[in-house]
Amino acid sequence: MTHPSPAAQPATIAYPAAERLDLVERLHGHPVPDPYRWLEDPADPRTAEWSTAQDALARAWLDAQPGRDALGERLAELMRTGSVGTPVWRAGRAFYTRRGPEQDFPVLYVLEGGEERVLLDVTALDPSGRTTLDRWTPSLEGTRLAYQVSVGGDEHSLLHVLDVATGELVEGPIDRCRYSPVGWLPGGEEFFYVRRLDPDLVPEDERQFHRRVWRHRVGTDPAHDVNVHGDGLDHTYYYGLSLTDDGRWLVVNGAPGTVRRDSVWIADLHGDGELREVVSADAGAQCSAWVEGDRLYLRTSLDAPRFRLCVADPARPTEWTELVPEQPDSVLDGATWLDGTLVLLRTRHAVSELHLHDPATGEWLGEVPLPGTGSLHGWSTVDDRTDADRDVLWFGWSDFVTPLSVYRFSKSTGRTVLHAAAPGAVELPELTTQQVEYTSPDGTTVRMFVVSGQATPDLPRPALLTGYGGFAVGQGPGYRATALAWVEAGGVWALPSLRGGDEEGEEWHRAGMRERKQNVFDDFHAAALKLISDGWTSPQQLAIMGGSNGGLLVGAALTQRPELYAAVVCSAPLLDMVRYENFLLGRLWAEEYGSAAVPEELAWLLSYSPYHRVRAGVEYPSVLFTVFESDSRVDPNHARKMCAALQHATASDPTKHPVLLRRETEVGHAGRSVSRSLALAVDQLTFLAGATGLEFA
Repeated sequence: MTHPSPAAQPATIAYPAAERLDLVERLHGHPVPDPYRWLEDPADPRTAEWSTAQDALARAWLDAQPGRDALGERLAELMRTGSVGTPVWRAGRAFYTRRGPEQDFPVLYVLEGGEERVLLDVTALDPSGRTTLDRWTPSLEGTRLAYQVSVGGDEHSLLHVLDVATGELVEGPIDRCRYSPVGWLPGGEEFFYVRRLDPDLVPEDERQFHRRVWRHRVGTDPAHDVNVHGDGLDHTYYYGLSLTDDGRWLVVNGAPGTVRRDSVWIADLHGDGELREVVSADAGAQCSAWVEGDRLYLRTSLDAPRFRLCVADPARPTEWTELVPEQPDSVLDGATWLDGTLVLLRTRHAVSELHLHDPATGEWLGEVPLPGTGSLHGWSTVDDRTDADRDVLWFGWSDFVTPLSVYRFSKSTGRTVLHAAAPGAVELPELTTQQVEYTSPDGTTVRMFVVSGQATPDLPRPALLTGYGGFAVGQGPGYRATALAWVEAGGVWALPSLRGGDEEGEEWHRAGMRERKQNVFDDFHAAALKLISDGWTSPQQLAIMGGSNGGLLVGAALTQRPELYAAVVCSAPLLDMVRYENFLLGRLWAEEYGSAAVPEELAWLLSYSPYHRVRAGVEYPSVLFTVFESDSRVDPNHARKMCAALQHATASDPTKHPVLLRRETEVGHAGRSVSRSLALAVDQLTFLAGATGLEFA
């Protein structure tokens, strides 16, 4: 683990010229400079020329990094585990995905009578690899499948329906269905779904929004679908829905944008069909609801930041009774039913647990044995139309050394066994995982997973610290080929449970949002100092990486504590926190971050906005921005502007600590092929390794 020789790097680096505008706006009394405003426009010839020059610069540096071939081969092996999804049961048919060792995308299969066959393979639909499968839902009878695909990373899902028996397309595409839930009515002739209004009917800057819940009959023109819900509500509302198998109860939940304040409505489709409000977003709580048997179940954070489970009569849905109270040391994440028993999913300090309860009284009955310290990814039981295995719960599972596999728990035997392993066999490195505690500057105890080849620090090693810390999105144990490759090469990999996530409930989330966003960055800096003080690493060997809101995290980290980090990968990031609301889905995030339109909130944003905290003459660490031109969530202009600002300001030697921008086209914020993921990971890890002294052999 020595630093690569200087000969491995370009002898000189000349950053592409970027005009600095003398543009300073005065917002609520604050002078706000924006010298690279012109880089917001991808159609500006100056932006195109600058971006092309950045492409050449990034490729010259990244392609010269040592260990690329060795890392690429090892990452390809670690990704060849493939994956397998939890089965969904419909009338004796099992639907599930599986990705083989050499496949770029998962394939959807159906199992019937012991015979497995391919139902949907996006690679066969589009050999170019630009099409991804976004969502799929079989009908109650298992005879039809609603599925959604998007192309080129834009996430603008197109909904189709196919015949399960023949594989033939029944209808589609229906556009404007981005990740829409689908609730089938009995008979497979109708379903409820979510679709945006015709863009010609709404203001141009609101065409990403204005969703409605619709009722659709298969084979008819979707222009004639019945508008069920959404008129008169805020145009940023997202909706989810569920239907009981008998088609009687429709439950709709919704929230404005990405805020964690839910509204819930319920309708008796065998009665008047009118949606009645159960919970209002004005209550300021999260709530998911569904009907099972003759009871309405509500999982809610109302008066319970770690969530509780309540019940009601669906006909009197506002008269709740608490069934399972909030627990002080774990978070209630979900509930399902197994052969007359209530199963609750909990996370304790980001680690999944399954508990059995009496559905009538809520009494705790026992715990489901799980494979280890990891994360649950989906679960299922057989439906009423399937005769076998009524006492079995299937669930997806992953931990730091287990790729996504499926296990089954039998209530009658009390045993959990492997049902379907990831299809690829891979030799994994020897490593240890542990969860450590440390203290953030305000005295808060934070937990962090540390993965290493050693149980205790033996010498400072190159370390890779990552995190997210926002939108109540938790980060738990999971299989990451990049982490394994880094540790196998002699490094240390770490993941803290930062405030802003939901690892400790809604209060943990709220402690890292809006005026308290700095807590997230303080937690991250404290994690870095913990790794250093414990002897795992040193500032000269410490790399950080994050994407999306995690890109904001590392952008803030590198501007607040540039001396603490040697290298940064900042992917699909938010960085200009004054103007983020002006682009793509940005306006949805004002409740998480605050809005520049509000004087007090602008002050919060300016206190940490990475683009506005870049200072000339500071020795910044090595920085690699990775962006995706088809990103429909975070505009790549954030990284363009920040890259130009850092290249202008940094006092670091660019041949030792460069600032680079890596772009990809025809790929977006989320789904991508394995081969594209591999190429991105090789660039990211070799960049960080070169700056921290890690060698891939």
